[in-house]
Amino acid sequence: MSAALPGLIDTHCHFDVDDFDADRAEVAARALAAGVDTIVIPGYVAEHWPRLFQVCDSIAAPRLLPAPGLHPCYIARHEPSHLTELEHLLQTRRDIIAIGEIGLDYFLPELKTPELKEKQDFFFREQLRLAMHYHKPVVLHVRKAHAEVIAILRELKFREGGIVHAWSGGIEEARQYVKLGFRLGIGGSLTYDQSKRLRAVVCEMPMEALVLETDAPDMIPLCHRVPGAGRTRNSPEYLPAVVHALSELKGVTVEQVVHDMRQQSCLALRLPENIASLT
Repeated sequence: MSAALPGLIDTHCHFDVDDFDADRAEVAARALAAGVDTIVIPGYVAEHWPRLFQVCDSIAAPRLLPAPGLHPCYIARHEPSHLTELEHLLQTRRDIIAIGEIGLDYFLPELKTPELKEKQDFFFREQLRLAMHYHKPVVLHVRKAHAEVIAILRELKFREGGIVHAWSGGIEEARQYVKLGFRLGIGGSLTYDQSKRLRAVVCEMPMEALVLETDAPDMIPLCHRVPGAGRTRNSPEYLPAVVHALSELKGVTVEQVVHDMRQQSCLALRLPENIASLT
């Protein structure tokens, strides 16, 4: 698994968070050496957007692409003025490739109060409307709310597509998202013993429906966990582990996985396939 796999795109990595402050440049260099030439960094709260852009602007390679947005898990911190800020960014930052991560989260009990569910719905819809107006794909975060998210996408006639991050749903939900123009983000959880449903869905769905992600610093592949060390930081340099897991599961070569996943990532995010060479 140590051989480099040139051409990898990490479609979801929180490379701007504190976990990487001590060695961000070194991690970036190791990710590049592993074959990762492009990393998408989604946002979560407005107050951290300046940091997101600072990180994206500070590292030349891999290419870091910002996808600012208002995450549903932080709904209590979001204000309507943040939507105005997001629109201003969409008007002024030409490097924004998506709005993310956005969606609905009904998994955490504290997010399921009537008031916060209503607030989640409002911010999700407003960010979808911004994406439609500025023709940007979206990066979706959805837990225990697939039916609601799919219904809203259909109601708004959302056609910009994007990625459903950290896919964990069932096969029928997966098919509905694909029909709506989305790809499913597949990461380290594919390597977990308990991820039987995920592997069944991945086996069933065509490669054209999938993209790769790490969700670093979370969701570390099993082979990179340090036994007895508690939480181990995930990293974009570990994306090849997901490639190998997907290769084994689908019965195709790692080279084919890299080729197909790059192609689908570029289609989902409307990137040229030579994105890493752009200035």
